[in-house]
Amino acid sequence: MLCAVYKSLKKEQTYLFVKQRDDFSDVPEALLTTFGTPSLVTLFNLANKDKLAMADIVKVKEKLIEQGYYLQLPPPIENLLDEHKEQQKKKKAKNQSSTDKLTKGS
Repeated sequence: MLCAVYKSLKKEQTYLFVKQRDDFSDVPEALLTTFGTPSLVTLFNLANKDKLAMADIVKVKEKLIEQGYYLQLPPPIENLLDEHKEQQKKKKAKNQSSTDKLTKGS
């Protein structure tokens, strides 16, 4: 299964996989408008690949067969501060629980 991969010039780290080079007939117009002018990145045969860098190859193949395209969105942005705060809350709750057990045992 041949595949053409295009990157969006409007949306960073957003890629559109289609079955044939420059054939966007299966891609909804609204998606193309949001995606912007596609810029060709590469052409390759999915049959010769075991995995892809940022997408599940099985899902890519399924979507290409079912709908004629696959849209790869960027990974979610990690908010390290929020993650740190959540870890601190859990740590504090765990410490409080341990302290409660010690005071009840006295």
